[in-house]
Amino acid sequence: MKVGLGNRLFNLGNIVLLGVVGIITFFPLYYVFVVSFTDPTEYLKESFVLFPKTWSLESYKFLMATGAFPKSIGVSAYVTLVGTALSLVVTASLAYTLSRKRLRGRRFALIAILITILFNPGMIPNYMLVRELHLIDSLWSLILPALASGWNVILMKGFFDSIPAELEESASMDGCNDLSTFFRIILPLSLPSLAAFGLFYAVAYWNQFFNALIYINDASKWPLQVMLQNILLNANNTDLRMDVSTVPPPSETLKMAAVIVATVPILLVYPFLQKHFAKGAMVGSVKG
Repeated sequence: MKVGLGNRLFNLGNIVLLGVVGIITFFPLYYVFVVSFTDPTEYLKESFVLFPKTWSLESYKFLMATGAFPKSIGVSAYVTLVGTALSLVVTASLAYTLSRKRLRGRRFALIAILITILFNPGMIPNYMLVRELHLIDSLWSLILPALASGWNVILMKGFFDSIPAELEESASMDGCNDLSTFFRIILPLSLPSLAAFGLFYAVAYWNQFFNALIYINDASKWPLQVMLQNILLNANNTDLRMDVSTVPPPSETLKMAAVIVATVPILLVYPFLQKHFAKGAMVGSVKG
């Protein structure tokens, strides 16, 4: 089929427009990356660098030598790994339970979950609950309040609803109880949804900022995002000079290096989950 001149011009315009938008979107990321690896003396002379003449790791070395910054990475990694694992267990277990039509009180439980989606109790009740549970200044205050999302539970329930009931009946005839069926039959079939929701939870835990700002008063327990905000706001980086005797690099290169360190881990996780993500992201959306 021959493509007309109008269609060709339209496609060319789309390509040019999307190319320009792509460049505009990519440039800030490129600039942050380049500045973080720019030699401090070169940056002080140029102040605007598109491609450094001398690549340097001084900003990264200074951040890692402070003690506070690496510790915040460890805190975020712990919260992300533990929180994601527990969230998947709770979400999958609750969603599978609610997908069983023989469950008593199933409708009431679904309504209760929908209410949590529609109505948020707000910051003050959440803070009072965390305080009464004696979780202030505890890393569990960053995990337990975000342990399960009602929206994710509903979506994963839709995925479990699409699994044929005959599989469970066959497992039951082979002598499997409900737990064996869940762990040996249902979960292996649910890897796409677990990968998708695991990525959602991991990103949310890794980027936790507001909860940490409210519940964590001890600076030694700050996650990476709070430490990053502290670096971005304090141009002189006075809070970082705990055990560093060397002259710090320019504040801008330190900021860019901190942003890269905070962003790269999640970017590295995505390729390993990509094969499951496209299918898992659509769980519960189509039934047939």
